[in-house]
Amino acid sequence: MRCISWNVNGLRAVMKKGFPEIFAGLDADVFCLQETKLQAGQLALDLPGYAQYWNYAEKKGYSGTALFTRREPLRVWNGLGIPQHDTEGRVITAEFDRCYLVCVYTPNAQDGLRRLDYRMDWENAFRAHLTGLDADKPVIVCGDMNVAHQEIDLKNPDTNHGNPGFSDEERGKFSDLLAAGFTDTFRHLYPDTRDAYSWWSYRTAARARNVGWRIDYFLCSNRIAEHISRAYICNEIYGSDHCPVGLDIAL
Repeated sequence: MRCISWNVNGLRAVMKKGFPEIFAGLDADVFCLQETKLQAGQLALDLPGYAQYWNYAEKKGYSGTALFTRREPLRVWNGLGIPQHDTEGRVITAEFDRCYLVCVYTPNAQDGLRRLDYRMDWENAFRAHLTGLDADKPVIVCGDMNVAHQEIDLKNPDTNHGNPGFSDEERGKFSDLLAAGFTDTFRHLYPDTRDAYSWWSYRTAARARNVGWRIDYFLCSNRIAEHISRAYICNEIYGSDHCPVGLDIAL
């Protein structure tokens, strides 16, 4: 099964930058999007052979996720089942025969970490969601998780320590998630690889200089990590301030 995840930072904008051709070229069985920034009815996407599932934020032009799949899921549902966490369109869960697949767009702690307390509550709820699924069958999680876990995961860890996405609190919650039974698929295959990033600021020509962060992930239940055949970052693909990330796994 080939899975792709991409924070498109506005799908309507990326449609003008070759999204249909990029989508076809990546040839995924499951393709997940974050930060679609859409409301229902604002975009008709023609993807023959794929079922489409959307989770829209209540706030217009904000957040949002989508999941497109060739394999018909047994069921699909949105959110975490917690009202305070389910207004921003951040989670889609699909159940397949042999696994669950979860698309997530984790809340940003924002400047000055002003949303950090909410982020911590959200992380606890999301981890509980995943561990509950994992008790039934293996889980694959993908999306923009808005944290660089280790110093190796961003270009300038010293100057960014304590900033949103690289605070001790956010990194600690990511560690807690891994400790709950999940594997960072890219680091599983490439534990020492440096300069592998999925997001670059639009400022100061960061992408051209590869001054980036790895904040887009595929995680999987530990017990299926042995089935990973490939985990990769498609840094040659433009259109957003993020690039797609991928996972090939035999289930």
